[in-house]
Amino acid sequence: MTEDASGEAERRERASERGTPGAGVTPEAREIDPTAPEEFGLVQVWWGDGKGKTTAALGMAVRAAGHGHRVHLLQFMKGGADSVEAVRGEYNAIAALPGISYENTGHYGWHGMADGSGDGAHEENAQAGLERARELVDAAADADLDAPLPLDTEPDAGVHMLVLDEILYAADRGLVDPADVLDLIDRKPPGLELVCTGSHERPDYLDDAADLITQVKKEAHPIDAGQRARKGTEY
Repeated sequence: MTEDASGEAERRERASERGTPGAGVTPEAREIDPTAPEEFGLVQVWWGDGKGKTTAALGMAVRAAGHGHRVHLLQFMKGGADSVEAVRGEYNAIAALPGISYENTGHYGWHGMADGSGDGAHEENAQAGLERARELVDAAADADLDAPLPLDTEPDAGVHMLVLDEILYAADRGLVDPADVLDLIDRKPPGLELVCTGSHERPDYLDDAADLITQVKKEAHPIDAGQRARKGTEY
């Protein structure tokens, strides 16, 4: 390649880079200030037998918080087991970030498994989680979601994104009624982004209620070979 041709190719490459979001330069992180989302308000559903449903929801939650939106994570059924620690890595990360908070309403163990946990207690905790979800949705309805929300206030003052982690497992196992999940969607204010995760079974009852439905499908999983949950990846 001649020198002129090489220079022209370099100029074209730089021009192409300038047309990308980072303009060919790695963006620098900015300070997080409260902002209102421009296009929130959808209902997202993440289900399937593969690993990654909660992981995807947490990724979106962190992304939203990074833009200064107020986010809350409410977890069903994840009360702990002898294979994981009480404090999961995401709890520590959330505590270090502005604008995002979490609650755990799970009972120890996992419903339907021989781990010494009583199924009645699982249902009681799931119902408490459902009532808490209603409170948070209603609080969002009372808030001005078109405006920035203080990042350091309780979620009862309103949030832009609410993640109901494992609520679909709770519905799949009869701990909450699928009709109650639909009710949460019906009472959701227009500006609230609602994210529901869980269940290996397809939640057909959400077909007409959700805007985004993603199946996370397993092709291979180390748990099938006896691998237990690993710190830093599963908890």
